[in-house]
Amino acid sequence: MGSAVIETNIDGILQTLTLEEKVSLLAGKDFWETVPIPGKNVPAIKTSDGPNGARGAVFSGGTRAACFPAAVCAASTWNPTLSKRFGNALAEEALTKGARVLLGPTMCNHRHPLGGRNFESFSEDPFLAGKLAAQVVTGLQEKGVAATIKHFAANEQETDRLKVDEIVPERALREIYMKPFEIAIREANPWAVMTAYNLVNGTHADAHKYMLEHVLRGEWGWNGLVMSDWGGTNSTADALNAGLDLEMPGPTRFRTAEAVVEAVKKGTVSEATINARAKNVLELIKKVGGFENPEIPPERSVDDPAHRALIRETAGEGLVLLKNDNVLPLTKENAKGKKIALLGLAKEALIHGGGSASLHSHYRITPEEGLRNAYGDDVEFKYAKGAHTYRQIPPLSDNCTGVDGKAGWTAEFFEQGSTGKPLETRNGLKDASFMPLLDASAKSKDLKFTATFVPQQSGAHYLSCSGIGPTKVTINGEQVFEQTENSPDAMAFLFGGNPEKEFTYSFEKGQSYKVQVFSAPPASEGDDAMEGILDGFPGFRLGFMDQQEHDEDLLTPAVDLAKECDYAIVFTGHTPVWETEGQDQFSFSLPKDGSQDKLVSAVAKVNSKTIVVNSTGVAVAMPWLSEVGALVQAWFPGQEAGNAIADVISGTINPSGRLPVSFPKRIEDAPAHGNFPGTRKDGQLTVRYEEGVFVGYRHYDRVSQDKVQFPFGFGLSYTTFSLKDASVAQRSTDVFTAKVKVANTGRRTGATVVQLYVGRAEESADHPVKTLAAFQKVTVEAGKEQEVELTLALRDFAYFDEASSAFKVDRGRYKFSFGQSTANIESVVELDIEGSRELKL
Repeated sequence: MGSAVIETNIDGILQTLTLEEKVSLLAGKDFWETVPIPGKNVPAIKTSDGPNGARGAVFSGGTRAACFPAAVCAASTWNPTLSKRFGNALAEEALTKGARVLLGPTMCNHRHPLGGRNFESFSEDPFLAGKLAAQVVTGLQEKGVAATIKHFAANEQETDRLKVDEIVPERALREIYMKPFEIAIREANPWAVMTAYNLVNGTHADAHKYMLEHVLRGEWGWNGLVMSDWGGTNSTADALNAGLDLEMPGPTRFRTAEAVVEAVKKGTVSEATINARAKNVLELIKKVGGFENPEIPPERSVDDPAHRALIRETAGEGLVLLKNDNVLPLTKENAKGKKIALLGLAKEALIHGGGSASLHSHYRITPEEGLRNAYGDDVEFKYAKGAHTYRQIPPLSDNCTGVDGKAGWTAEFFEQGSTGKPLETRNGLKDASFMPLLDASAKSKDLKFTATFVPQQSGAHYLSCSGIGPTKVTINGEQVFEQTENSPDAMAFLFGGNPEKEFTYSFEKGQSYKVQVFSAPPASEGDDAMEGILDGFPGFRLGFMDQQEHDEDLLTPAVDLAKECDYAIVFTGHTPVWETEGQDQFSFSLPKDGSQDKLVSAVAKVNSKTIVVNSTGVAVAMPWLSEVGALVQAWFPGQEAGNAIADVISGTINPSGRLPVSFPKRIEDAPAHGNFPGTRKDGQLTVRYEEGVFVGYRHYDRVSQDKVQFPFGFGLSYTTFSLKDASVAQRSTDVFTAKVKVANTGRRTGATVVQLYVGRAEESADHPVKTLAAFQKVTVEAGKEQEVELTLALRDFAYFDEASSAFKVDRGRYKFSFGQSTANIESVVELDIEGSRELKL
C-alpha cells in the first residue's frame, strides 16, 4: 500500500470522527493501551516498558520476558551493529507481549554519577549515545514496533522529578542534552518521543513549545507522535498547543471530553490543533500495523535461544576490565585443582536496575552458577556472603494468620475517613505490603491490613515501615510506628527503595500478637502534596527481621574463607532497590554502610589474588582499588549475567568493553557537584546546569587527571594494542576521512575501539579540549595490524552558537586526536579548517 493511500486513509478516518471522539484518542484507555473507537474502525494499540526487555502489563511477577543488558552495558560495547541486533530482538520480544510500541530507548545523558536512572541510558557523551540509540531504533522499527525515545529532555535526575526545574543554558541544552535525540531522529526517525516529567527553564517538558514545536517538529522536521511520561501531563490547553499528542496513562486527568471541548469553545485550543494531535495518534496506529491487524493478543512467554545468545554476547562485549595485575584470565587449565572463594553478591544475579527496567525474566544466571558452568568439577568453589547489603528488611510474611483463620494477611478497604463497614475485604495476602499500582479499586480508599503473628523465638526483633501516605502500625492495640506525612518520593516507594527507619520490638516465642497496619491515601494539599500516577493511592510495607539475622557477623567467616583459598572473587554492586527509577543514588559508596568496601579490603589483605566484579550502572567509590589484583565492571548485564562474567574471568572471551562514562575518584570531583540535585525554595526544587557543556570528560580534560579513577573510553584487554600512522584528509567542504593503523602487539586476538576526538589546536576556555567525533570497534589478530577508516563531518564536532542560534565550526587549526581513551591519545593530526558560519543539522 503506497504512502498516498495511507495518508488518504488516515485523513478519511479523521473526517468521520466527532470532536469528542478525536479528543478520546488523545489519552490512554488504561495503563498501557490507547483508546479504540470500534464504530469507526479505530483499534487500540498496546505499549510496554522498556529499555532492556518487553515486560508486559504487570510490574511484578507477570509474564516472563527476556532481560537484556542495561543500556550503559550495551553502550560499553561501542558496537552499533550489536545495537541494531539488540533493537531487532527487543521488537520480537514486544510482539510476544501484544505490544506494538516499546517505551525506549532511554537516552538522557549521564550528568552526575548519582543519577538514579543512569543505568537505563547510554553515556555521558551525546555523540556515542545518539549513534547507538539510533541503531536500536532502526532495529525496533524495521520489525514493525515503534521506538519511543525518552525522556525529552534534560531528565538527568530522579529527585523531585515530577516538578524539578532544570535551568539549562541553551548551548548545553542543544549541544549535550538534546543532541542524542537529534542524532536518533535524523538517522532513524523514531515513530514516538516521550516527554520528561521535569520543567526545563521554567516550563514543563510536556508543554514546552521551544522543544516540541520549534526544535523537534520545526528544525528537525520530525512528524511522529509525542506522548507524555506516565503521569507527566500537567495541563490541558498548554500541552495540546505545544504538541503533546498522547497523555499516558489513562484514564485521562487533563483531557476529558468536557475539558477539551470547553477549551475549544473558549478558543484556548483550536479544533485544528485537536485534529493534528488525533492525526498523529492515527498515524502511529497505522505505522505499527494496527489497522491491518487490530487484535491485541494475550501475552506469551517465549524463551528464544537466539535472544539468549545475543544477551550473552552483548553482556560479554560490554563488561569492562578495569584493572589486571596478571591475575586474569583465570583459564580452566590454570584453575584446575584450585580452591576459589566466591564472596559478596555471588548468589545474586544483578541483571537489571529498578523501575521501568525491571521485569520477570525467563531465568537469571548468578555469578556462582556461571562460574560453576564454566569450570565444572575441576575447581572447588566455596561461598560466604561477607556483607549485609539489604536496603529494606523483608516484609513480615511467615507465621501470620488472617482474619479468616487462614495463612496470610487480611486487607480491608474503607471509604476515606470512615471507620464503618469495609467496602471490600481480601484474604490470603502473602505479606505485610501493598503496592497499589494498577489496582484502581484502591484509589481514594483507606486501607487496613490485619494478621495474627506467632513468633518462633523470643527477644527483640527489628521492624521497619513506610507508606505512600500517612501510615501507622499497632501491635496488640499499641501504636509502635507512625508516619504522618506523605512519602518523600512515592515512585521510589513503588520501586522498593524508600528509606525506612528501623525499630525494635520484643516478642515472646509462641505467643499470639495482633498486628495491624493502617494506610491512608496521601494528602493532596501542602508542600508534600502527592502528584503523578500514585496520587490518591494508599500503600505501605512493614519489614521484619529477627535480631540474630540482622546483627550477624558476616565479615569474619568470609575473611577466614578467603585465607584458605587460592583465589577470592568478591562480587559487589547495587541490587535494584539501591539503583532504581524514582530516586537518585543514596551515596557514591557501595551499600550498605560501608559493608561491601570493608569486605573487599579485608579479603584483599589476606589473599593477594583478589578479583572484584562490580555490578552497578554508575561509577562508585573504590577505596580498595590499589589493594586488589583485578577489577571487572559488569554493569547490569541481563539474564545471562553469570555466564557473561564467567566468559570474561575464564578468558573464554577477550574483554573488549570500554567505558561510556568517566569514573571520578571522589564525588566532589564530578562536574555537576554542588549543582545536583539542586536547591529548594518555597517548595520548588531548582537545579542549575552551571557546568554548561563541560560534562564528563569535557570537564576532566580541563582539570588534573588525578581526579579521574578511570577515563572515558578506557578498558583493558588480555592483549595490547597500539595506534600509528594516522592521517586526516578533507574530502569536501564539510566531510573528512581519517585513517589509522591498529596493531595488536599482544599474544591473542582481541578487539579495541579506535576513538577520534576533535578540538581546537589553540585551547579555548569556552570550548572543550576535545570532543568525540567518530569511533569504530575493530578486531585484530595477534601480531597483526589493520587500517581503520573513519568518516566524519563538521556537524560531528560543531558547537551551538547562542548569538546566531545555529551550530557552527569556527575557522582555524584543529587537532584530530586518535586514542583508546580520552587519557590515552596515541596520535594527533593537525589540520586547518575553513569552518562554517551556520550548519543545517
